[in-house]
Order: sequence, then C-alpha cells, then structure tokens
Amino acid sequence: MRPVETSQAVELLLEVRRDAPGTLGSQIEDGLRRAIREGALHAGAGIPSTRDLARQLGVSRRIAVDAYAQLAAEGYLTLRQGARPRVAEIAPAEHDTVTPERTEPPPRFDFRPSMPDVTAFPRAAWLRSVREAVRTITDFDLGYGDPRGMEALRTALVEYFGRVRGLVADPGRVVITSGYSQGLNVVCQALAAAGAKRIVVEEPSNLLQRDIAARAGLDAIGVGVDEGGIRVADLPPADAVVVTPAHQHPTGVLLSPERRAALIAWLRTHDAIAIEDDYDAEFRYDRPAVGALQGLDPERVIYAGSVSKTLAPALRLGWLVVPGALVERVSAEKVLADRGTSRIDQLAFADFLARGELDRHLRRMRGRYRARRDTIVAALADALPDAEVLGIAAGLHVTLRLPAGMDEDALRAEAQRRRIALETMRDYRVDDERVTLLLGYAQMPEPTIRAGVRELAAAVR
Repeated sequence: MRPVETSQAVELLLEVRRDAPGTLGSQIEDGLRRAIREGALHAGAGIPSTRDLARQLGVSRRIAVDAYAQLAAEGYLTLRQGARPRVAEIAPAEHDTVTPERTEPPPRFDFRPSMPDVTAFPRAAWLRSVREAVRTITDFDLGYGDPRGMEALRTALVEYFGRVRGLVADPGRVVITSGYSQGLNVVCQALAAAGAKRIVVEEPSNLLQRDIAARAGLDAIGVGVDEGGIRVADLPPADAVVVTPAHQHPTGVLLSPERRAALIAWLRTHDAIAIEDDYDAEFRYDRPAVGALQGLDPERVIYAGSVSKTLAPALRLGWLVVPGALVERVSAEKVLADRGTSRIDQLAFADFLARGELDRHLRRMRGRYRARRDTIVAALADALPDAEVLGIAAGLHVTLRLPAGMDEDALRAEAQRRRIALETMRDYRVDDERVTLLLGYAQMPEPTIRAGVRELAAAVR
C-alpha cells in the first residue's frame, strides 16, 4: 500500500561536495542512481521535492531539477505535476539482492486452527481506550517503568481472572509480556538460570514450545495425551511441565479432575513448576467453566495467557501470574527480552477491562463461535458421515478423524489444489493409523463453512 501523500518535507541521505570530482548535478545523479541500484531506495519510495533537495544540499533548485529530469529520462524516477517525486516502479537494477517472494493465491477456505475472527475486533471500543490511555498517561509512565508492567493493568488482570478463572494472585506477581510465546520464553530462561534442566511438554502440542525450551538450554520431553488430558502417570522426573488443561491443544480434550489432582501431587513430589497455557478457555459451549489449575496451587503453577485468541494477535499483549519465588527472576528475564511491553497499550487494555468491554466482546463472540461450531459439526455429519468429529465442547477448532486407509499426502495435495488451507495431526509430529484433520471455524461465516466442508469432502473422496 502506497503511503498517504503529505506536503511535509522528507529527508534524504545524500552528500555533494564542491571540491569533489564532477559537477554538483552529476553527484546528485550518481548518488541517487547508486542508492536505487543497490536497494537503499526501493521502487515507489518517495524522495524530496526539487525545492527540498536543493535546501538540504545547499545547491540551486535548477541543479536539482536537471538532475531529477536526467534520472527520470533514464527510468529511475517518476515525476508528475503536483505529486512527490518517486522511485520508478520498475527501475534499472544492478543486481537482485533478494530473491523475490513466491506469491501464492490466498486459500478459498481457511480451516487453519486457533485463529480468531479478527474482523470482529472491537475497533471503536479499543480506540476509546487508547485515547484515554494517551490522555491520562503520566510523564513518569512514559519512561521504562516497572519491568513487570503497568500496575493498573496488573491490578485489572488479577481482578478479572480471579472472577472468571478462579486465580489466586496479587498484582505484584503479574508480569506483562508481549504475547504467550515471549512469556514462555522468559519463564524457560528464568528456570534455566535457577538450575532447571528438563521440561515436559504435551504430545501433541505446539511445536514452538520445544524450540523455546531448547533455546533456553532445557531438554524438552514429550508425554502423551489421551481423552483425560496429559497422562500424569507417565511423567518422568522433571523441573517443569507445560500444560493446556482447559482445552488441550490440539486435541481439544479437558484435563480430568483426577488428572488435575495427580498433576498437583506430581509437582509437589518433584519440586517442579507447571506452566498453564490458558489460551482459549473463554470459549466454551457444551460444558460449564473450569477453574484454572493455578487456583489449586499458586506456588507451583505459572498462569500464562494473552489476548491473541480473545481479541487479536496483533496486539501482542500477554501475561504471566508467577509464584512469589520466581517473580524476581522472571522480571529480570523480561528486562533482557525487551525492557517492557508497550505501556500505552497496557493502559488501554486496563481501561478496556475496567469498562467491561472485554466481557461484552466475549459474550458476542461466544454466540458467534457457537453458531459456527454448530454449523461445521452439522456440515461434517452430512458431508463426511464416516468421519469422527472430536473436541467440539470448547475452543476455535474441531478435530476430524477420517476413516482408515486414507492417504494423507494425497489428501494434502488435493486440498492445496482446491485452495483449502488446513492442518493435520502430523503437523504436530503425531503419526496415527487414521488421518486426523484440525479444522478451525472461527474465521469463516456459516455459509462459507458449509461450502468449505463440501469442498473438503470432495477432496477426501
């Protein structure tokens, strides 16, 4: 997208010298020509007007006019009356410094899981909160401040999650992060700094977790998941475990009450820490809310979450509720990571929470997502009656186990040909005798879901 035209002057790094070889005009031509060829100035980039350039370089405007005219004649610049001069869209290049990106057509039906409906982002309400944050933020708070984050947001989060998730915490134990991935990273770094060596992850689970653990120097061990959640009886001795108890990703199962109690006992026996990824617990349809694991033992469980599923990933806002013994270490790692998450955005989110906007947004989205969940379940029952639909009680996706004998590679190729985007359990390093698809439904309205399922069924057949 081309930037909005502005009458403001733009600066250009260009040097001319009266004692250098060549005229001032030829120096301007050579400098601009070289910048365009080497990629410092890209196609479509705006450059100063002849008047601005003459002022910046201390030369007459006629010299700048003649230099631009010569470069335009050679195809380097585009000059239009009343518009800012720009680098030509197809300018001569000395060499290609970057391999052009391969552009593929967007999918017709995007079933990739765990992406919310960002078209429903409450723009007007968020804008009000941002304006209020900018209006009220103090000069002091425009600095770096407490690495744990703005007290207003930490307090608002403790009140909110105590009410809706049963968290037991105080604002001093909350660390604001730039999303869940950063939160897990700073926790792993803090645990490693404290001497931890081994961390358990659910199998299957988000593969990024293993990479984050490895980067911190931790050995990540996978433990399987069944219909009751992570198999606690199979947990080896370890320093930490990452779990998704409210809605396991990607299988969609709930950690059973018996497994919850067993996991807390395991943590105490091994003096270990659990990192609870509560990524989409707000979206439940056929069962009552389940309290956070953290409420069972706040000194053994780190509660982690973000707005990526509830609002939009682009906000890059997350949080950790940390046991008292780890607050200092986690805060120190947050400082090393980025010195702190955007403080204006933190204040905006605190205001958003205080005005009840998140509650209102979630009520709207639960109804919308439930209708889409019902639509995809009904459409799959009609179009693929021999397949098994699982994980439908909560979240933003369902799992679909296809009949035995299906060739997964052939299905993937056919889905790609039909421009259907999806994931399978194999993307999470799980090999099964039956192909299992992960079908997200949050991004698509009901008519698109029905059409997409029919196209998917055609690909399966």
